[in-house]
Amino acid sequence: MDVTFEGTRRELTTDKGVLRYHEAGDADAPPLILLHGSGPGVTGWRNFRGNLGAFAEHHRCLVLEFPGFGVSDAWEGMPVLNAGKAVNLFMNELGIENAAMIGNSMGGVVGVNLAIRKPERVSRLVTIGGVGGNLFSPSPSEGLTLLQEFADAPDRDKLVRWLRAMVFDKALVTDELIAERWEAATNADALATGRAMYGSAAFEMQQQFLAAADTPPYWAMMHKVACPTLLTWGRDDRVSPPDMALAPMRLIPDAQLHVFPRCGHWVMIEAKAAFEATVLAFLA
Repeated sequence: MDVTFEGTRRELTTDKGVLRYHEAGDADAPPLILLHGSGPGVTGWRNFRGNLGAFAEHHRCLVLEFPGFGVSDAWEGMPVLNAGKAVNLFMNELGIENAAMIGNSMGGVVGVNLAIRKPERVSRLVTIGGVGGNLFSPSPSEGLTLLQEFADAPDRDKLVRWLRAMVFDKALVTDELIAERWEAATNADALATGRAMYGSAAFEMQQQFLAAADTPPYWAMMHKVACPTLLTWGRDDRVSPPDMALAPMRLIPDAQLHVFPRCGHWVMIEAKAAFEATVLAFLA
């Protein structure tokens, strides 16, 4: 099976612009949509390229690149909201009524919001950190504070500090990874998206909006997630500390939680084999 970058790369032209994605596996197999996280230099391919071979043995895997992160065409508006709209449009264009989804960090938030607002689209949901609210740990977390510092004034040293906060094993932050992330992080669309999501001014506006809002935050509505849900977490996650898992674990009616030791925010990379085995068992 071809799970190379070039062999899986696809494009979908829509009224909103070009959505780019990667596809692998039998076209008749159950669909599995993989939703990437945020942060400097992120793409769906970089998040899930190491897992694609394992999942494509059993599923039609579709790794969607969200608008505004330097791969798919950018859309105007809030990046997280655009990501949810992009998933819905993507499924409509490909004729997929519903699918299992794996969401890393921000991608998990996108998946949860879809499961709340459009439950018919999500058959099963796997999240990787990031879902819920900080119950005991400070907010913003260490990892998000580093991300905010990068968004305000990007430089290579700040990128490296943030990358090292993402993992338990610092050896994973190689020169190759740093170079790859730095090149992608300095894309104009990616920089604009980073500022809109994590810049100090944007963060302050978000806090003021939440304080004045008459509607509850998304994580307070997670009792509406009807599909079976697997919450996966790194015990040593410094971006979304494990206390965040308590709210979704309690609120989502059919949720289970799996915590991986000696693992940071990138569970699918740092605990690759255990993560894949756990997810495949859940999806089956």
